[in-house]
Amino acid sequence: MNKTFALCIVSAILGALVAIVVYDPPVPENPSVAEEHNPAVTQPWRPDAIASSVDPASAPGFEHAKTIAAPAAGQLAADHSNAVATRSPMASLPDDGLTPEGRVNVAVYQQTNRSVVNINTRSVQTDFFLREVTSSGEGSGSVIDNHGHILTNFHVIDGAREVQVTLFNGKSYPASLVGMDPATDTAVLKVDAPSELLYPVTFGDSSRLLVGQRVFAIGNPFGLERTLTTGIISSLNRSLPARHSSRTIKSIIQIDAAINPGNSGGPLLDARARMIGMNTAIASKTGESAGVGFAIPVNTLLRIIPQLIDNGRVVRADIGIGRVYSTDKGLLIASLEPDGPAEKAGLQGPKLIRRREQQGPVVYEYRTLDRSAADLIVAVDGKPVNSIDDFLTLLDAKQPGDKVTVTVIRDGKKLDVPVRLGAEE
Repeated sequence: MNKTFALCIVSAILGALVAIVVYDPPVPENPSVAEEHNPAVTQPWRPDAIASSVDPASAPGFEHAKTIAAPAAGQLAADHSNAVATRSPMASLPDDGLTPEGRVNVAVYQQTNRSVVNINTRSVQTDFFLREVTSSGEGSGSVIDNHGHILTNFHVIDGAREVQVTLFNGKSYPASLVGMDPATDTAVLKVDAPSELLYPVTFGDSSRLLVGQRVFAIGNPFGLERTLTTGIISSLNRSLPARHSSRTIKSIIQIDAAINPGNSGGPLLDARARMIGMNTAIASKTGESAGVGFAIPVNTLLRIIPQLIDNGRVVRADIGIGRVYSTDKGLLIASLEPDGPAEKAGLQGPKLIRRREQQGPVVYEYRTLDRSAADLIVAVDGKPVNSIDDFLTLLDAKQPGDKVTVTVIRDGKKLDVPVRLGAEE
């Protein structure tokens, strides 16, 4: 028993000595060395500590703590911290909590909403009993300069006796019509408002647009002031019949942004808050947005606006042809304006044939048109003409006084006739 008890005591003493040697590390002279050696021991695992191991430029949105240097042996822990910070949604969000797309939306609206106005109209119509009935309408418009000029659609103010324009601050001003162009559904109004309350839009370039490009529309749908809708360009170079003209509006922009009654005349904007078009119509059986909207390109508007301000209308080149018949071979001249450019140049329309017949004492005179004598237009300046729209498009690119070459078929032969264009009355 005594030997066994002695062996137990010796074993216990030896075990204690081994524990002291293995598990009791030396205490460093400077306690801060231990903290630097193992930061995970002294620093809790919190977001700002995670972000401290990441480059601040790569993790916006964090409030960075003082960077703690990790030893080479602890690189795995640092890599883990980097991965956590990179995967975290917070690391990619700005301080305001908006996504990059959201920030663009907000910026576009903030930069342009004061340039958009609400247009209210009042018109008087006569009913079946010849009584005057007052009706009202509304639309949108854009401030285009500091002189009070407002751009909108012609159909917004068509037939209106009174027009009121309400600015971003809620103040309303009576507006006068400066100029209109039904052929492009465009009109310019003017209000006598202080220049400090006028924030003109910035014009862009519609010739550089791409299908799929993000666009923004601001208007006043259903009387809701300065509403922003977003979408993309669905198609380019669409054609749209003018509401009050036989012409066709070219290069129309098709969009899927929501356009509703009251949006007409408002601006279509790109991601840099530049006006690239004017919203003008929707394709819908109900009159409400169906995801197919149309806008007049800004480059077309920029050609028209100066003429509307200076002349009140667009002065287009005129060739002096009254009517044409569309055939599968070209355009057959139906009538010429007397002493017009086409007649002076020698173009021919139908010939009037007079024939007299006497029946007893009464003489009858018959007048008929010989359409076979009329010229058949097949080209203008060497460009084929297959429809009335083709013909008008080629003429719209010209100015009064320009000279064009009209190619016609006469008596079965092709003939080039030079014509000096006049000005449309």
